[in-house]
Amino acid sequence: MTAAPTVTTAVTTATTVTAAACRPVALAADLRVAVTHAVRRIRQERSSEQITDGQYAVLAALSNRGPMTPTALAEDQQVQPPHITRVINALVAAGLARRDQHPTDRRQVVVSITEAGQAEVRETRRRRNEWLAGRIKGFDPAEREVLARAVVLLRRVAE
Repeated sequence: MTAAPTVTTAVTTATTVTAAACRPVALAADLRVAVTHAVRRIRQERSSEQITDGQYAVLAALSNRGPMTPTALAEDQQVQPPHITRVINALVAAGLARRDQHPTDRRQVVVSITEAGQAEVRETRRRRNEWLAGRIKGFDPAEREVLARAVVLLRRVAE
């Protein structure tokens, strides 16, 4: 007789969920761990090992929201200005971003993504989506429906 696997959370298997697992505190703990592991794994899929996750996050922000001042980027990324300056310097040196004069305030600069930076973002997104789609492809239709519903709920959690 083999020993049962040790379970450290309230969820006992991928298909069986206990009543205890649905309690807010237990569910929060399980969800936090699962989302953290999923995000870490997805982040491994990227177009280049030459840029860090933080640098990619800045490129993605510039791609999604357009040019920003370093101050706005620091606020967007929730980091201190000295940190964002280092990130911007690295991205500019790599040709993935550029600094331009602010259109109305000559004392400031605006950071924009270059075409090479856009290519990095597109390729990283493609790789991440491809990896995740490959994982989801193995799920049956009912499991995919659960995931589709979970997307809606996760968006509400993040609001």
